[in-house]
Amino acid sequence: MRFSRKPTGRRFFELFAEIGANIGGSVEVLGQFVRAPVEQRADLAQRMRALEHAGDNATHAVIEHLDRSFVTPFDREDIYRLAGRLDDVVDHMDAAVDLATLYQLDAFPPGVDAQVDLLCQAAQLTAEAMPRLAAPQTLTAYWVEINELENKADQVHRRLLSVLFDGRRDALEVMKLKDVVDELESAADAFEHVADVVHTIAVKES
Repeated sequence: MRFSRKPTGRRFFELFAEIGANIGGSVEVLGQFVRAPVEQRADLAQRMRALEHAGDNATHAVIEHLDRSFVTPFDREDIYRLAGRLDDVVDHMDAAVDLATLYQLDAFPPGVDAQVDLLCQAAQLTAEAMPRLAAPQTLTAYWVEINELENKADQVHRRLLSVLFDGRRDALEVMKLKDVVDELESAADAFEHVADVVHTIAVKES
């Protein structure tokens, strides 16, 4: 294996910016999916799957570059963790879309729009933060705002569960819808995990 002895931070930052942009595209498709008529969802699900594959490829590129690099801008473990946490975000959104498609859900309960809107805000903040990783100490507002959004997402998720278990739906439908809203909640958690890694990097670099 050949190692580069030259500083390689630029390529890492480019890859993380690419992943951030892909997350932005993924959450846009998610928003379209939950608001689309049933007959349009299959095409949107395919678009989401393509974005998930693109995210996987970018994550693999980070790991491969890490394996080839002798000098890294941050701790190797933190680069690996950041790549994995970013990948988790799209994985959970893709899982929500895939489950809704497989379950052939007719409609989403009130509150799913609010979940997706919070994910859109988190995606925008994350996409804006990734190109600025070269100066992680400047990203305090980013991880604070992500934490606040995750707290809001928790509240929305709890209200959604109360709607699902209000006795107006049959048990099978409740189980299907709960799987989907739980994946959306996991996506919100994943955004917070990304921010936690960035915070850790900033502390180590300060």
